[in-house]
Amino acid sequence: MKSNGNYDWKFSTVGGVTRVNIESGQDILHLDELDRKLWTALSCPLKGMEIDEKTMTMLDTNCDGKIHIEEVVAASKWLTKVINDPDLLLKRDAFIPFTAFNTANEEGLHLLETSKQILENLGVEKDNISIADVSDSLAIFAKTRFNGDGIITENSADDEAVKALIKQVLDTMGNVTDRSGDPGIDTDKIEAFYTALADYTAWKDAGDADKANIFPYGDDTAAALAACMAVKDKIDDFFMRCKLASFNADSASVLDVSSAKIGEISGNNLAASTDEIATYPLARVNAEHKLPLGKEVNPAWAGAIAALKASVIDKEFKNAEYLTEEQWVSILAKFNAYNAWMGAKKGAEVEGLGYDTAKTILAENKKEALLDLVAQDKALESKSNAIDQVDKLLHLYRDFYTLLTNFVTFSDFYSPAKRAIFQAGTLYIDERACDLCIKVTDMGAQGAMAPLSNMYILYCDCTCKSKPGTLNIAAVVTDGDVGDIMVGKHAVFYDNDGLGWNATVTKIVDNPISIRQAFWSPYRKMAKSVEDMINKRAAEKDAKVMADANSKINNAEIPTDGAKPEVKPPFDIAKFAGIFAAIGLAIGLVASAIGGLFEWLGAHWYNIVIFFLIIIAIISGPSMIMAWLKLRKRNLAPILNANGWALNQRILVNTKFGATLTGIAKYPIVKTKDPFTTKAPLWRRILNWFIFAVCLCVAVYFILPKDMRPFKSCCQKAEVEVVEETAE
Repeated sequence: MKSNGNYDWKFSTVGGVTRVNIESGQDILHLDELDRKLWTALSCPLKGMEIDEKTMTMLDTNCDGKIHIEEVVAASKWLTKVINDPDLLLKRDAFIPFTAFNTANEEGLHLLETSKQILENLGVEKDNISIADVSDSLAIFAKTRFNGDGIITENSADDEAVKALIKQVLDTMGNVTDRSGDPGIDTDKIEAFYTALADYTAWKDAGDADKANIFPYGDDTAAALAACMAVKDKIDDFFMRCKLASFNADSASVLDVSSAKIGEISGNNLAASTDEIATYPLARVNAEHKLPLGKEVNPAWAGAIAALKASVIDKEFKNAEYLTEEQWVSILAKFNAYNAWMGAKKGAEVEGLGYDTAKTILAENKKEALLDLVAQDKALESKSNAIDQVDKLLHLYRDFYTLLTNFVTFSDFYSPAKRAIFQAGTLYIDERACDLCIKVTDMGAQGAMAPLSNMYILYCDCTCKSKPGTLNIAAVVTDGDVGDIMVGKHAVFYDNDGLGWNATVTKIVDNPISIRQAFWSPYRKMAKSVEDMINKRAAEKDAKVMADANSKINNAEIPTDGAKPEVKPPFDIAKFAGIFAAIGLAIGLVASAIGGLFEWLGAHWYNIVIFFLIIIAIISGPSMIMAWLKLRKRNLAPILNANGWALNQRILVNTKFGATLTGIAKYPIVKTKDPFTTKAPLWRRILNWFIFAVCLCVAVYFILPKDMRPFKSCCQKAEVEVVEETAE
């Protein structure tokens, strides 16, 4: 069949669905001609797969966390261009022979030369290159001075002064990560560093040029401003209160702190009430609008006012006992130039170096030396990129066909000897091994989609001491019976690396597992209902007996006058004779009914077999039919869809294929006797003999001629005897 081109595609039925075959290098070469409607998947997630995540990252060219058809096609075109025989991709080897490079293609030739150079740098002589070789080369390359990423580290410089300068840039401007993983700097960091140095020193020079105006208190200007700002709001509040009191004399008592307010906290430890006291006015409101600087100030603010007086007020108004608003405004005005200068500050990033160090670095002017190191590193960019391309080629050479057999087709999933990339491991639970285990990334999406799969699914939380966090998996049971599986049951999950995880069942999506399970399901439900009913009745009877016993004990009258207790009447044998007669009548009626049933079924033994088969079909038939309908529609696609896959076709798991995904324990026939077997109780043995006798009677009934069958006459005779005995 041809699709979107002249290439003749081959198809086969896999998993109940017709799928295209990807079986040759030519199939891979013409992958861009395959109709998108024929792809099994349209996209798949990048993470959580049993395939090298580095390979998937290399394929994810748009960095959206998913692999799309366009990215798969682009990879196929590139691979078949640089490799001379596309059939080699089917081998999934982790190495590429030099003879496999397409030297007729310029990029293929360049990749071959780079591969040979890598081996030469490693001191290895061979005719192929492997993923391990490139990994070693990258490690060696990362330890060299330059690696082509345009980022330099302290190791990039030979000169100790330049090394120290690189460290200063790192400490002040931050870093970017070098290919080696070490912190480094690039051109942007270097330019920003020297710009900050120039701005900072220029700002400092401007301050020194107008020092008298900008620094009214010399080197103590910053401390003096801090002392002012610490009490500014409180002082401004005090002067406003004084103004309001002058505006309205009646408001003075309200604006001042009241004795009642102080009385509210007087019973407390006042030393621990500083925060509350600090909310009171700074000082008592007065008509002179003067702020006292001594003992009259709010004790919570006394220290801050004392610091302000010592650093500023005493220098402006020596031995002043009060501060007026005009004086306060004049003090603040002296900081205007300083505040303006501080507002124009630039180059704060390098302030930690100090002015002298900053000037020295600018004077030494090693900026060009740093930029030259960056240029030397960038010169190796093409070589570095070439190594990256060889690394990409090796990963795709090994993993690309694996991706195709799990993306274009699902042939790996349907191959008994292989596992799909979404199969995370094996869950061992209740004498079975579930190989269809999928990592769960979104339980919310699983809850909505999983029931549509018609599969019996166990959701488990898995923990491992050697790995942090919790692994969530969905284990699909595709064969056998439910057994003792329940929420809370513990199990063990082994991932594909053989690492064991402790697993706990947290949720079950209940669907039929097999026709056999569906056949027994109604009987199990009936048995469960009967068991529940018996337990309920027994509990009710027990409660009633206990209640009656307690009632009799509580209401019992103990004779105190020597009277004899009431004597119960003796056993009445006549009463029980009637009971036994009724039981005999019942047995006769049952025997008569059985005889009538045998008469209705006819004389042939197979009629009774047919009758019982019909009864079984009526009970189990609906359950089996529903199970058959669901089993033939078991579809893995909803589970994968909830994990982020965009699937284009159904992923059916029929009963035959399902039997290969769930292994069930099989035991040999054991001939040795169990020494701990419990001997059957007497009543059970009597019951077994009774059942045997009934079966024997039934067999005799069919063996005897019709006119000699005793059931009907016996039943009639029993009825007559019971009636006569009752009449007497």
